[in-house]
Amino acid sequence: MCGFVGFVSDSGALTGSEKNNIIRKMGDLIVHRGPDGEGFYTDDTVALGFRRLSIIDLQNGAQPMTSSNGRYVITFNGEIYNYKELRSKLENEYSMKFKTESDTEVLLETIVTYGMKALSMFRGMFSFIIYDKKEKKIFGARDPFGIKPLYYTKMQGSFMFASEIKAFLAHPHFKKEVNKDALKLYLTFQYTPIAETMFKDVFKLEPGHFFIYDGEKLDVRSYFNPEYKIDKKLNENEAALKIFDAVKESVKYHKIADVEVGSFLSGGADSSFITAIARPENTFSVGFAPGFFDEGPEAAEFCENLQLKNLHKEVSAEDFFEAVPKVQYYSDEPHANLSAVPLYFLSGMAAENVKVVMSGEGADEFFGGYETYHGCTLGTVYRKIVPKPIRHIISKGIGDRDIKGLNFLKRNTDRLTESYIGQAFIMNDDDANSILKDKYKSSISFKDITRPYFEKAEMYDEVHKKMYLDMNLWLPNDILLKADKMSMANSLELRVPYLDKEVWAVSSVLPEKYLVNREVTKKTFRKSTEKILPKEWVTRKKKGFPVPLAKWLKEQKYADRFREMFKKPFAKEFFDTDILNEWLDEHCAGKRMFHRQLYTVYAFLCWYEVYFVDTDITVAYN
Repeated sequence: MCGFVGFVSDSGALTGSEKNNIIRKMGDLIVHRGPDGEGFYTDDTVALGFRRLSIIDLQNGAQPMTSSNGRYVITFNGEIYNYKELRSKLENEYSMKFKTESDTEVLLETIVTYGMKALSMFRGMFSFIIYDKKEKKIFGARDPFGIKPLYYTKMQGSFMFASEIKAFLAHPHFKKEVNKDALKLYLTFQYTPIAETMFKDVFKLEPGHFFIYDGEKLDVRSYFNPEYKIDKKLNENEAALKIFDAVKESVKYHKIADVEVGSFLSGGADSSFITAIARPENTFSVGFAPGFFDEGPEAAEFCENLQLKNLHKEVSAEDFFEAVPKVQYYSDEPHANLSAVPLYFLSGMAAENVKVVMSGEGADEFFGGYETYHGCTLGTVYRKIVPKPIRHIISKGIGDRDIKGLNFLKRNTDRLTESYIGQAFIMNDDDANSILKDKYKSSISFKDITRPYFEKAEMYDEVHKKMYLDMNLWLPNDILLKADKMSMANSLELRVPYLDKEVWAVSSVLPEKYLVNREVTKKTFRKSTEKILPKEWVTRKKKGFPVPLAKWLKEQKYADRFREMFKKPFAKEFFDTDILNEWLDEHCAGKRMFHRQLYTVYAFLCWYEVYFVDTDITVAYN
């Protein structure tokens, strides 16, 4: 696992020594992604930089790496798990000779040999840049599910690209500016759901896409789109066996490394299934102070049965709040998923013991694991029987109360396409605009973001519609963003065996009845784990990662942190802080639950302070 940086500048815009100086400074800003080594390549057209975390072929495999014909140069972040098979194919069919044992060399020669179709041959997680020295073109690509990030921008005659946005700060042509169009959407989704990031004119290459830059024109294309080919005749026992075999094989591939591979472990089925198959020497768990959620006891019990070692980290409220600015820095963009903070601490603990861990991300999106997938058929019936005005009256009467049954009525107030945005719905359009200053209010609705995905998924049932939306928005922009950024902040490689193209091939044919019913989520997936997991792990309901912020925020010292942030001059540039303080007062008084809304604003302000106000902090974090 590594990180790369690079840029192409107009002819004569920068001298050779200036390029060398800039590319090294850009690399320094992502040193956490690769503390084991660095490498650079520059010529009259391009500058490439690389930071390495050595996992495979520890002695060789340095980057940037040049192809055997001398024409192409690559920088690559990720792992190609089937590189040995691809290497054998190239050796047998093209008599190719390899200089290293690295997957980087195999990736490069496969692209050189097969061109664009090579992207569908890779089994792994990746983002990479290949420079064609002859045609002076840049080719960049990102894996199908968006596990590894790739950002790019063009400013003042320089086309820049990197594994993290913060690398652009070292380039003299980079202009730092908040993207006004993204802020309101962030307040709704808790992440930036559009290709343009919170930094104006900085874009993320979307999952399953590649680009070609010829020095003037940027051509971005898709090579993968998740499509369901539902097999309604599929036998459930047969489906469960296929799931087991696919996951088992994927775990085998994800264990390939020249260093020890550990595993994150919660009390749920997802990570437990991976751990039971992989049997790593070390597992890692996290929880909160006594009286709050803690997955440690279940993890310890599970590891005791398997005779594995489990290390546990307890995160206090003080730990949490102290880490928020650092978490926002490493996230690149403001990110308000509360679980990113404990994940940062979990990754730090793991990195003290191993270089690589496996984790359970993707199982919920592939196999129907979220509670919001329950009752889709019943919801359709409810919306047909009860008139929309009555549904809205019922929803308004429920208010902020979080009560089983009532949540179903709230979720089904509007049609799916008008109400579902994924696993976090922080503020609706009116609430977001109500706290924004006029300069940042927007007529763009969350429906404008979700509509194109629902249109592509119109032929599916409601469960698959939701899963399709989550695969394209929630998974890459929230779940995988925090997984990559929090692990790499600690120089730890995080691998996700469920997000494998062969596992996807099995999950994409499952009919709705094998995903969820009124009683259980991930129905057939759970069945597939029965032969290897204890029954209580198979049947245990999904807990997520319930950070106790609602209770913490009722303590004066933590509420005061928010109040102090809202007093800062830059807070008033973006928000009506009088309304924010009213929300905070109501939350502290127990009148309404505003903790998620308030934290989303607080996380943005921490991000803004780090990147735009107290820039010395960015130096301290590196």
